[in-house]
This record gives sequence, structure tokens and C-alpha cells, in this order.
Amino acid sequence: MRRLALAVAVVAVSALTLPTLAFAHDQPESSQSRWVMADWMMDTFFIFSGLAFVAFLAAWKAGHFHELESHAGIALLVEEEDYYTPDWALEEEEPADGHAER
Repeated sequence: MRRLALAVAVVAVSALTLPTLAFAHDQPESSQSRWVMADWMMDTFFIFSGLAFVAFLAAWKAGHFHELESHAGIALLVEEEDYYTPDWALEEEEPADGHAER
């Protein structure tokens, strides 16, 4: 019974105290308050861009970007149906001299 009461007390205290952590996200009302959002956004940008740059350098040093020119043409060799050209554009023929008829 004592263990059950302790578990209920821990859950109750946690349920009452943990939501107060959400107040840490509220913007303070002071002369510096307009910079709070910009500060963490700049910090996050530099952290993630730095991590992305390190990952790029690691991939480059591992040789994942070698012979990109030869691999770029592979997608052009795939035969597939043309979904983008409308039917009316395929029906019209241009004159041999390249000028449209008037």
C-alpha cells in the first residue's frame, strides 16, 4: 500500500509541476524581449548549419561526390511517358522556316 501511495504521489507531483516548464517558452516582457525569439532562432540556425557543414565535409572526404558528372546523365537515359506536355502542343507543327503563320 505504501508503494502505491508513493507512486500516486510521484505521478501527482509530476503532473502538477511539469506543465510549469511550458512557461519557460513564454516571451519575457522587458526591453530585451523582442530579441529573445531572434536569439534562439539564430542559435538554432548556426548549430544546424554547422552540423550540416560537418556532415557535408565528412561525406566529401569519404568520396561520395566523386564522378558526379557521369552519374548525372543516368536519369536522362530513363524512358518514360511525357506527363507535362499538353496534347495541343504535340498536335501543332511549326513551319520549316521557324516563323509562325499569320
